[in-house]
Amino acid sequence: MAEIGRDGERLEDHEVRWRDRQALLESKGYMLRSRLHPEWVPSWTTTPRNPTACEDFEPLPLRPDLVDATRIVDNQLVYVKRVATGGEELKIAQFLNREVVRNDSHNHSVPVLEVFQDDEDPAISYLVMPFLRLMDDPPFSHVNDVLEFVDQTLEGLVFMHSQGVAHRDCARKNLMMDSSAIYPKGYHPVQLDYTPDFTARAPMIPRLGVWPPVKYYFVDYGISVRAPTGEQALVIGDLGIDQEVPELSRTVLYDPFKVDVFIIGNVFKKELCEKYTNLDFLKPLAETMTAKRPEGRPDAEDVLKQWYHLRAGISFMGRGGVLRPTNAQGSPPIIFDIIAFLRLGILLSRRMMAWTLHWLKLTCRD
Repeated sequence: MAEIGRDGERLEDHEVRWRDRQALLESKGYMLRSRLHPEWVPSWTTTPRNPTACEDFEPLPLRPDLVDATRIVDNQLVYVKRVATGGEELKIAQFLNREVVRNDSHNHSVPVLEVFQDDEDPAISYLVMPFLRLMDDPPFSHVNDVLEFVDQTLEGLVFMHSQGVAHRDCARKNLMMDSSAIYPKGYHPVQLDYTPDFTARAPMIPRLGVWPPVKYYFVDYGISVRAPTGEQALVIGDLGIDQEVPELSRTVLYDPFKVDVFIIGNVFKKELCEKYTNLDFLKPLAETMTAKRPEGRPDAEDVLKQWYHLRAGISFMGRGGVLRPTNAQGSPPIIFDIIAFLRLGILLSRRMMAWTLHWLKLTCRD
């Protein structure tokens, strides 16, 4: 049952559970928002501000096992996830973050910053990760944004499969990005369009204007499996966000690696090809990846090879083009092309300047 906090403010059940672990998290170096502190008094009761303008008015989103926090030592925003101690989700996340592969540029598994057990229930552990945003939040704006996303997603899938791991749930909500470079002044963990102090809109830089490019990650290994090297993995089960995968079954064994190919292909199809009119180059690959019969789909490595071939045929101007939404009204294609040309020059200048500064720092360090 939900609990009524001081001055009548309501904390939901999932908030109460995290509030009761606030002291533990603080002792480990992570601070929850003031709303989740045991001694919390709603700020709007001591100031004349409207409650909706107060940072602590925003409730924790209903994701019972997930909470945002700030790492005390460097003020970095993180996610803390409640997981089963010794469970497969934790084992796979740690396996993909072991020292020998952690810094591999093709490894796009969400970084594991720390793991620690609950101080009251040893069956519960806490997995600390960087705070990430959905792959398309903010939305893609240029063709090059899509190219970067497809590059990293397929490279990450090939890497994951090379480690014997099949994700099984790599749909849009489990493909996220580190947006720290896009939001240089940060943002609020609940109201993502606002600054951390909730006083203004968070300033944003387009993806094309930052260097190095934003990085995309696979998250949530809740139903993932790991096959020993050289062994084939066959599974059963119909769980997962994408229920369009044809072979999902509670009784008939299927190949989870081919499921991953379908799910990523469906992301390309539904979230990219169907939303923008100038991504026709991606459609053949998406169709191949979402073949109804698993044996008709290429494996992840072949998908990546096909993608590199397709990508090579995209011109420089094409890469800098502004994405054209399928529901756009009024502006003819030539307008998008003019905007693309002007913005491309500005954004590439910013990226070149950022790269030069980065190079100078490295040179001075040496």
